[in-house]
Amino acid sequence: MIIPPLGVREPMYAILDIETTGGKYNEEGITEIAIYKFDGQKVVDQFISLVNPEQPIQPFVVGLTGINNEMLRNAPKFYEIARRIVEITSDCIVVAHNAQFDHRILRLEFRRLGFDFERKTLCTVELSKILIPEQPSYSLGKLVRALGIPVTDRHRASGDALATIKLFKMLLAKDSHKTILKENVKNEPSGRMDTKLIQMLDDLPSITGVYYLHNKAGEIIYIGKSRNIRKRVSQHFTTDQRQAREIQKEVSSVSFEATGNELIALLKENEEIKQNKPKYNKALKRSIFNYALYQFTDENGYINLQIGKADARKKNITTFTSLKQAKNVLHTIVESSQLCLRLSGLQAGKGSCFNYSIKTCKGACIGEESPSEYNNRVLEILEKYSYNNQNMLVIDRGREVDEKSALLVEEGVFIGIGYFNLNYQLNNIDIVRNIITPMTNDRDARHIIQSYLRKNRKLKIIQLNP
Repeated sequence: MIIPPLGVREPMYAILDIETTGGKYNEEGITEIAIYKFDGQKVVDQFISLVNPEQPIQPFVVGLTGINNEMLRNAPKFYEIARRIVEITSDCIVVAHNAQFDHRILRLEFRRLGFDFERKTLCTVELSKILIPEQPSYSLGKLVRALGIPVTDRHRASGDALATIKLFKMLLAKDSHKTILKENVKNEPSGRMDTKLIQMLDDLPSITGVYYLHNKAGEIIYIGKSRNIRKRVSQHFTTDQRQAREIQKEVSSVSFEATGNELIALLKENEEIKQNKPKYNKALKRSIFNYALYQFTDENGYINLQIGKADARKKNITTFTSLKQAKNVLHTIVESSQLCLRLSGLQAGKGSCFNYSIKTCKGACIGEESPSEYNNRVLEILEKYSYNNQNMLVIDRGREVDEKSALLVEEGVFIGIGYFNLNYQLNNIDIVRNIITPMTNDRDARHIIQSYLRKNRKLKIIQLNP
């Protein structure tokens, strides 16, 4: 959703579908129309109606839609609903699957009334070709089936429009370059900024997600994430630090994307900063993951754990932002699995470790526990802290009550993230892959995932067959 400068109305989407009589080009009539006013997060208004086209319906259309001439005998004629259509689409960007067709039909009907109807449009067919490439078909029915999007009343205006809303929400989530957002911001009048930036916060929600600060040209100048977007943006607008003051002078509007949970917000922030390169995110380019956990096998066959400086040339188990964090996590690992302090690099010297004396180490340090028994426990705990070689879905909260998020890892490689409404979508790996927005499997993303899994031990994880 785009939050405009003061004095500028918030842009909306009018997501619609139209059924027609069929027939010759520019001679068709509307038989049914459904319009849902959508603010980028939820439907805020709707209009659905059968329409008497004052002309017969082509037989093949009756068979396709189930709408017949008798059903429309007492339906309102187009001129009777024209005012409502103008009102609900006013200041909206019209979104439709094959928007050129729906916009043309509306303009045709209004032209018959002597009225010039013109709206900005977005086509979910064209957006899907860009954001979900290489699909075998981009027809609405086949596309939503491939994406696991439920649809009812196919070839009826309301059913197709509701399916288009779900598709459009997925496209907004997949739009990591923010093409849709940038274009919408550019289309908005620039307006004049009020001196009290805090007033720009009025329409921002207190939800988890990613937010974008734009200049007058619609360019993204800063990307951030927060568990409370409103509170975090308020800090940008009220802090007196040098960068904050520069942002306050340049910012013209704010937009945001709900993510439902902090893991998705962290990953999207990481990905989109690198893709969009906002001018005020430059400080985040340096690595903040300075320490890592490594493993090696000693001369006696025991797996040893060791904290060291992060080195991109060396394979690690997981990474940390500080030495203190690394030691705290390693102590937790040792205590939870009764590992040896000395073999974990947390105690120097020879002989038994301190934990052996208090019976929380089983004696690997003095050979009482065999290497195979000890190593099995080490490997078991390390699997929980590293997803190397794993095929899994990490399930977390979604953006809405009936929605969940999914993070896909295949053969230890982070593939991407997505959202789903129904559990059956997860039973088909092809549907899962279509739902997923691909993301970069870089060092930062791996650290974010590993760190989140360490802190949130109750996450639902589905192991997938390789």
